[in-house]
Amino acid sequence: MTMPRYLAGVDGGGTGTRVRVTDVAGTPIGHGRAGASALMHGIPSAWQAVRDALADAFAQQGQPMPPWSEIALGLGLAGANNPPWAAAFVAADPGCAALCLASDALTTLLGAHGGAPGAVVAMGTGSVGLRQDAHGARRDVGGWGFPAGDEGSGAWLGLRAAAHLQQVLDGRASADALSHAVAQRCGADPDTLRTWLGQASQGHFASLAPLVLDHAPSHALARAWVEQAAREVVRLADALVPQGELPLSLCGGLAAPLMPWLPESFRRRLQPPRGDAADGALILLRQHLAHTDA
Repeated sequence: MTMPRYLAGVDGGGTGTRVRVTDVAGTPIGHGRAGASALMHGIPSAWQAVRDALADAFAQQGQPMPPWSEIALGLGLAGANNPPWAAAFVAADPGCAALCLASDALTTLLGAHGGAPGAVVAMGTGSVGLRQDAHGARRDVGGWGFPAGDEGSGAWLGLRAAAHLQQVLDGRASADALSHAVAQRCGADPDTLRTWLGQASQGHFASLAPLVLDHAPSHALARAWVEQAAREVVRLADALVPQGELPLSLCGGLAAPLMPWLPESFRRRLQPPRGDAADGALILLRQHLAHTDA
C-alpha cells in the first residue's frame, strides 16, 4: 500500500454508482455518479462505472481524475458477497493506493449507524437486511439476488409490472393505466416487449418500480404488490431484530416511497439513518487503513 492523497467511498448497485471523495484528513472533495457497478454486470463494467463516478467527482471541482495510485477506495458493491465475483474484482485493481471491498449491504449498515451496532433493511434495486451487534458479529437475511430473491425490491416490483403487460398483450388481462405506462417504457407490441425483456437487467426491471408506486393508490394489482413489498420489509426486520434489541433503519431508494405503506407500529421502530452507503464505504476504508497501519 502507498500513501493516498484521496479517500473515496463507493456505493455501487444495479441501477447506479455514487462516490464520495475526501482528502486523508476527511475534508470533502466532491461526489460523483455513474452507471451500475453491481458485479453481476461484469467486472470490467463495474470498474468502468467506478472510474466514471470518480472522474465525475473530480470534474465537478474542475480537476482531472488523479492517478489510481493516489486514491484509496472503499467499495460497497452489490454482488460482492459472491466470493468469485469479489475475487475477480479485487484482482482487476488498476493500482489503487489501497482497496477494500464489501457488499453494499454492509456499507449501508455502517453508514446508517456510523459504524456503531445496529440493523438495516435496505430496499432498492434489490433487498437485504443486515445487523451488527456490540461484539461486531454480523448477520444478514435476504439478499439472495434477483430474480430468485430480493423480495419487495425495485426489481421485484418491476418484474410484476412487466408480467402484467405480457398478460394484457396476450388478452389474459384487460388494458389499464399501468399497462399503458409500462408499454410506453418497454414496448406496446409483443415483438418490442420481447426485445426489451431479452436485454433487461435487474436495473431495467427496477426502473419500472416507480410506475407501480405511482399507480398503487388506484390500481388493485399495483396496490397489492406494494403492500406485499411493505410486508417484506417487516419480515426482513423481524428476522434481524425479533426483539427490537438493536437500532433499526430503513434505507435505499424505496425507503421513502414504502414508508406510508408500513404499519404505524413498525414505523415507530425505525430510526433515521445517520448516513448513506457512500459514508459507510468511507468508514469501511478508514477501518481498513487503520488496521493496515497497525
